[in-house]
Amino acid sequence: MEITAVESVVLGDAHFVQVHTSDGLVGVGQSACWGYPNAVHAVVEAFRPHLLGADPTRIEHHWHHLYRMGPFRGSVLSAAVSAVDLALWDLLGKRLGVPVWQLLGGRVRDRIRLHLLLPGTGPEALAAQAAAAVADGFTAVKFDPLPADYADLSLARLVTATEATTAAVRDSVGTDVDLLIELHRKLTPLQAEAVVPALARHLPLLVEDPIQIDSVSSQADVARRAAGVPMANGERLHSIWEFKELLAQGGAQYVRPDLGLAGGISHARKIAALAEAHHAAVVSHNCLGPLLTMASVQLDAAIPNFVVQEYSPLDDQLADGPARACVRRQGGFLPVPEEPGLGVTLDLTDATPLDLTGRPLTRIPLRADGSVAYAV
Repeated sequence: MEITAVESVVLGDAHFVQVHTSDGLVGVGQSACWGYPNAVHAVVEAFRPHLLGADPTRIEHHWHHLYRMGPFRGSVLSAAVSAVDLALWDLLGKRLGVPVWQLLGGRVRDRIRLHLLLPGTGPEALAAQAAAAVADGFTAVKFDPLPADYADLSLARLVTATEATTAAVRDSVGTDVDLLIELHRKLTPLQAEAVVPALARHLPLLVEDPIQIDSVSSQADVARRAAGVPMANGERLHSIWEFKELLAQGGAQYVRPDLGLAGGISHARKIAALAEAHHAAVVSHNCLGPLLTMASVQLDAAIPNFVVQEYSPLDDQLADGPARACVRRQGGFLPVPEEPGLGVTLDLTDATPLDLTGRPLTRIPLRADGSVAYAV
């Protein structure tokens, strides 16, 4: 068996890869660098001369060859490697007639716990959405409690407004539901020192990404000084070396690799092992629909330090879209898939562009003085 074709397709802000083999199998993958899908597509095009005619079962070899072909690094390269890697694992599972988790040592759990991403803003909307999610069977919800005008508030108002929204969600769901608080890299380290401790009394499962991702050591420092609040980082990191530094400097926390960005299954399972060695847990990132959710589930099923899988409303909305999963959500859980490979059918025939992020890339928050809010 050898690779006969590599298809790279951009649909709006979604990017998919299909790897065809001489025995008629097709492996499917997806990248998660949603800001620059055309750049990821160009990198996959550069991979094609190496992949054509190659043995698709040499997954680890291909990972290193693609990652080391040029002296360049970054999320665009890692996203392209991720998409190909997922497709090769999908192929191997299909060839052997087993789900990918079977190839990772077998399953350690029977179902995958989910946390639902809540799209609302403000205490009333988020409290109502959280209550609805719990009524639908979810035991964990994730939300951003920062007010819309966070960039121009006094520190005191920023802290009190964020805490009030978190309190509203906690009051609406009670103490049997885990709260995952997403701060979307909006704060400075000094603001985080004030905001994060104020959320502690609501006992969040984790507080994620309070500061920008420019410095691994700064993220680790914030995690280390988080006043006993569990921290989560890593959805924009893309290598075991970054995660190694994060864990070594920041201690045990929740790591958030995205399988469409952090090197696919091959690399994410190494990140999970690094986390395990630091007594840290894995809450893999995903907000781009069923294909990446199913890839994440394959890893979730096979690692001991998994906690809860991110689940976007897009997974339900795109259930009958171009990427269709072999299992459907059952309340706040997904059953472990039994279909060979990733358990995804990808049909790009007549597929229309997808809008996975809901905003133009150029629309970012500005402060009242006209400066970029993300710049500090």
